[in-house]
Parts: sequence; structure tokens; C-alpha cells
Amino acid sequence: MNTQPVNFSKILLQLVIAATLGGIGPSLVIADVVNINPSKDNTLYEFVPADGDLSNALGFHFFAGETGMGDLRRGVLAFDIAGNIPAGSTILGVTLSLNMSRTSSDTARNVELHSLLADWGEGTSQASGDEGMGAPATPNDATWRHRFFDTIFWTTEGGDFAPTISASQSVGAIGVYTWSAPQMVADVQFWLDDPTGSNFGWLVLGDESAAATAKRFDTRDSATPPVLTIIYDPNGPRPLPMPRSRPTPHPRPTPR
Repeated sequence: MNTQPVNFSKILLQLVIAATLGGIGPSLVIADVVNINPSKDNTLYEFVPADGDLSNALGFHFFAGETGMGDLRRGVLAFDIAGNIPAGSTILGVTLSLNMSRTSSDTARNVELHSLLADWGEGTSQASGDEGMGAPATPNDATWRHRFFDTIFWTTEGGDFAPTISASQSVGAIGVYTWSAPQMVADVQFWLDDPTGSNFGWLVLGDESAAATAKRFDTRDSATPPVLTIIYDPNGPRPLPMPRSRPTPHPRPTPR
């Protein structure tokens, strides 16, 4: 497992530069930064009738891509935005950092983030070994077919997510990777403004074009959990500029 620490100072600098180039430099004077771990994460294991519905709520890893056996895996993760950022704030920059800890090949594969369109759950399932095969789903688990096992289903198997790509990153060898894009800023702003009706997190979509493309990422239960770094303007009352004191004028003596 890669234990390389995430360089938050570097990430913050990148976000500041991006925000400044985007024309919002003055807001950075009062910008705040917060690092958030997921409130939940899981893997959607492609449904195979012989295996039943699988999940991995409490596992140390989630997967994205296609396994060597040709089965699809998709990660899901969500963050408590409203519980960490004041309501009414303006989101200025967003970066997601994930530790990719296992791969069958160092070949770079595009891994995309898509905003999820419906809520989903974590039960008590926990896969064994490398976790790629999953574990039998337990009540309220997210699965390939279910948002909440085994009574509430996705509209589309494999997860209900926006077709728009929020961000994409090329993932090759084991290591820490980051995703950052304007659409991620828009997603987080939307989740902050409507936390109960829209904040369902992202689906992590790997390369599903061929077998053995899957990448394994570490979850919130691992030693190297995902981190969402957010720069925001709290949008509180801004102090008015203090008036400069002027010397009291003295009357000039009347000429005689």
C-alpha cells in the first residue's frame, strides 16, 4: 500500500492559482480552506446471478473499471458539505485526492467523476482479501442493482449518475492522484445550496472498455482515506474600510 502523504500545501497553491486566473482573486483575501473525508463510500459490483448482490460498505478499498474476469466495478463516495461549510458560502476551488493502492497494470487509464442523481447507502458488508470480489450485501447497502439493499433500486443498474464528466484523471501506477475541475466546483456549490435534495456524491467511473483495467482506491476506513479539499468564501459581512482621520483645520489669521 502506498502511504505517501497528500501535499495539501501544493494542492492549496494550485487551487489559489486557478482561482486567481479565473478572475476571483479579490475573494481569496477572506477565503477559508477545509479538508473533508467521505461520509460514506462503497463499490457497486456488477450483478452476476450466480454470485448474488455484492457490496463492501466497511471495506478498506473501492474499485473502478473492469476486472480480469470481465466484471465491472464502480466506486461511489459522498461528503458532508453542509456540515463543514457555512450556508451561503461561495465555493472557489475543489480538489479530490485518492490513493490508488492496487492495479494489475501500470497502463494509464482515465478515471472519471460523475455526480450521482440519487441517494445510496452503506450497510455492514465487508469483503475479504483484496476485496475485489465483494461480500454479500446487507440491509441498506448500495449494490449494482440497489440504492438501498434490498428494497430500493437504482433507475438504471450500475448507478444513476449525470452523463456530464465532473473531472477526469489519468491513473497509471500505484500512487496518490487528484481530480480538480470547474464542474467539481459547480457540483460542490450545488450540494452546499441544496444538501438534502442533491448531495449524493460522485460515482467513480473507470475504464470499462477492456478486461483488467480496474484500479483499486482506498476508502474512508483505510489509513489513507479520500480527501476533498475545498476553498470557499464564507460570505460573511465584510468590514467597511475605516475612514482616514484628517487633521482639524485651523483658521488662518485675518490679515491686517
